[in-house]
Amino acid sequence: MRLSVILKLIAAGTMAVAILAAPNVATAQGGDTVLKPADLQKLLPASVYYKGQAATTQLRNSGGVKFADGLYVLTTLVDTSGYSTDIQAKYSAYFIAEAPIKVGGQSLPAGIYGVGFIAGDKFVVTDVGAHDLLTVSSGTDAGLKRPMPLQVTADPAGGFRLYAGRRYVTFSR
Repeated sequence: MRLSVILKLIAAGTMAVAILAAPNVATAQGGDTVLKPADLQKLLPASVYYKGQAATTQLRNSGGVKFADGLYVLTTLVDTSGYSTDIQAKYSAYFIAEAPIKVGGQSLPAGIYGVGFIAGDKFVVTDVGAHDLLTVSSGTDAGLKRPMPLQVTADPAGGFRLYAGRRYVTFSR
């Protein structure tokens, strides 16, 4: 089998097991639930594949959403120390979308991605081969009281925000 097929099968199996073991968490407005790092301990693997290497996940720096229909968007920071500086510049987190979503207003199909906040107040989404798929503008939230390395929150305008420190990008179904 080709490596890409094997990796997709492994990812699908990992997600299926993780979803069955998903914890019960409080439901947010509209039936969607914002997940915290403790909620994701059973959902995310200890390491992930990206650009020919395995990267260790930082589960303490993770977040996500469980939508009312049971589908997830999950993200976690990764250790990129083994990657080249050009990869490190745009890949800081693993991003899993089980359903099509909008990121910064642009459509993103369900899939597994590498993401990162880059220079010029931009957010980039790449495939697992490190090929750029989309780039959107990011914002800065100077009023955020407790910035974290990575977190997901509800967006006051609707949908959700993915933060890295005070920088954020919005996403929704």
